[in-house]
Formats: sequence, C-alpha cells, structure tokens
Amino acid sequence: MTLKIIVAGGDGFCGWPTALYLSGKGHEVTIVDSLIRRQWDEELNSNSLTPIGSIEERIAAWERLTGKRIGLYLGDLNDFPFLQNVLQEVQPDAFVHFAEQRSAPYSMIDREHAVFTQVNNVVGTLNVIYGIKEIVPRCHLIKLGTMGEYGTPNIDIEEGYIKITHNGREDVLPYPKQPGSMYHLSKVHDSHNIMFACKTWGLRATDLNQGVVYGLHTDETQLDPQLLNRLDYDSVFGTALNRFIIQAAIGHNLTVYGEGGQTRGFLNIRDTVRCIEIAAVHPADFGEFRVFNQFTEEFSVQDLAYRVQKVAAEEGYPVEIIHLQNPRVEKERHYYHAKNTKLIDLGLQPHLLTDDIIRNIFRTVLQYKDRVIPDNVLPKVTWK
Repeated sequence: MTLKIIVAGGDGFCGWPTALYLSGKGHEVTIVDSLIRRQWDEELNSNSLTPIGSIEERIAAWERLTGKRIGLYLGDLNDFPFLQNVLQEVQPDAFVHFAEQRSAPYSMIDREHAVFTQVNNVVGTLNVIYGIKEIVPRCHLIKLGTMGEYGTPNIDIEEGYIKITHNGREDVLPYPKQPGSMYHLSKVHDSHNIMFACKTWGLRATDLNQGVVYGLHTDETQLDPQLLNRLDYDSVFGTALNRFIIQAAIGHNLTVYGEGGQTRGFLNIRDTVRCIEIAAVHPADFGEFRVFNQFTEEFSVQDLAYRVQKVAAEEGYPVEIIHLQNPRVEKERHYYHAKNTKLIDLGLQPHLLTDDIIRNIFRTVLQYKDRVIPDNVLPKVTWK
C-alpha cells in the first residue's frame, strides 16, 4: 500500500526519522515545518549535540542517496490559509502530526511560554481538524499524544478508555487525565478536540500516547552524516536519559531530580517510526477516535541513572549519582502500570533498552562532546 503522507514537524527529533522511514518504505512523503524548533535553540542558548544541516540540505542528501523525493512546505499550522493550500495540493491519505511545542519545562518557564504552548498546540491542531474536514475528509489523522496526559494514577492505565460501573450502571469512558504541565494540558485539549471531531463529523484519528523516546539512529539516518538526527540534552528539551549520557561523557555527576522514583514509559526511536507506519497502514474507522499507548518498557529515573553509570564506567568514564531538589511538582514514588498491547497486536516488535544501545549513544556523544554547553545540563526551570 502506497500512501500520500504529510509529516508535520518533519524537521524534529521524531519527525525527521519518521519522514525518512516512510519514504524508504515507498510512501509519498511531504514535510510541513515552520523550523521554529531551531529558533528555540537560539532562544535558550542551546543546540543539538549532533550537528544537523538545514532541512533543504537534509532532503537533498536523502534524494541523492535514495532517488526518493520528499516534498517540503515551510509554514505554520496556525496559518490556516497556508495549511489549506498544503492539503489542497498534497491531498494526503494520512496526516502525521508532530508539529507542536513538546517540552514540559519550556511550557513552565513563565506565563508567556505557557500561553504560547497552549495557543500554538491547540489552535494548530484545531486548524488541522478543520482542514481535514473541509478539504480531505477521508484523510486519517495520526496525532502524537503523550503518556503524560494520564499522569500517575494509583490504578492501571488503560489505552485511552476505561470501563466504569457507577450506581449500578456501566459505560466505557475516556480514561481520566491528570497532566503535569501546561504542555501536557495542551495535549489533553487536543485529545478532546479530536474526539469531538470524530464523533461529530465522522473523521478518523489515531491518538498515539507516546512515552519518552530514546535512541538516536535509525537505518535511514545512518546512511550519511547529512541525515543524522538531532540529539537534545539540555534541561528544557533533553530527556533524563540523554542528559545522563551527556553528563557522563563530560565527567559531570548524574543529576537525579528528587528521589528518582518517577516512573514512565519509554520506547526506542526505531519503534517510534514503526508505530507511525503501523497506524498509517491500519487506519482508524471513520468516526473512530482510536488511542494507542506507544511505549515498550517502563523505567524510573533512578533506573536510568544506574544503567548509564554502569555503561560509562565500562567505557572508562566513572561518575557519581547525586540527587537534586526536584524542580517539578510531581509524585516521586508512585504506582505505574500502563497497558500497551494494541500496537504489538498490529505487528510492533520492540527494540528494548540494552547496555549496547546506551553504549552506542554514549560513543556518539563522545564524538561531539566539544559541542556540549555545560551550563545546560542542570535544571533552569521550576514549576513554582
């Protein structure tokens, strides 16, 4: 099955390897991006640890190496006439939506960043919903959600919905949401808006509640240095695992927030791109708002620190683990058990986190550690 697929946010950490992967599988891929992620690096005096070329250079390298074309539209989803034009010209079968501000710390810097995050994310997604409704109503929306929508309830986390019995009556309802930041709140609003559109207008959508993504390389990004994916390590956009690996590489103590018992779902970037393909070739039904929990394993922050410490020591970089006062407002010890069977039932074969995967990322980091801005590996944003 060959599909016409838009990857919105196709210049980003998840979007770029997804665009290459889908193109490599023979789909007609078009990237839509405003390039604002690069502007946030400038705002925060930060950078991708790995050097990345312009989006035009990256696409040209892919086309030169593979002979496969990737389309490109530069613009903002909040510009509805721009989006209408893209949808009219591309006529996509699927719209993969990565194009949001995706950092919880960024959304918590101050009022301006909270407002920007919610307006950018919610309005952009509303534009996508209305664009699909008006121009390509058969298009399948594949929306990147987040496991962070659920929070950390003291019961098992289901995949989007939960059966409730109350006062002798029973119903299947959306799983309760307990988001932990202004960013995560924006994703909850997205989910509600998309669910409404599917129910009211008969659209079809898959909400991928994604865990924390780790890893750097896919088969496609390893074809040429110009295809290399970005690697974020700062305290605003970098994940805990990335920060620990970078800290170890520069001889810095591994800084665990609070007690380190915070537990989340994780998945490899190779599984991220495969999950998008699975959702695209097995679309939701018209009128269906489908939810998949997109992760493969669960780890606590302390677990990750121990694993990085072990690998770093084996590589000749011994470091200590220290605990900082948690800049976030979150439960540091809690029950966490989430369901994640739907993607596996559709064919996902997980790549699990091993010492060798950490080692490969660590060795890549060593190649570029002169690009590290040391001040950026410590927290700068607090929730209070």
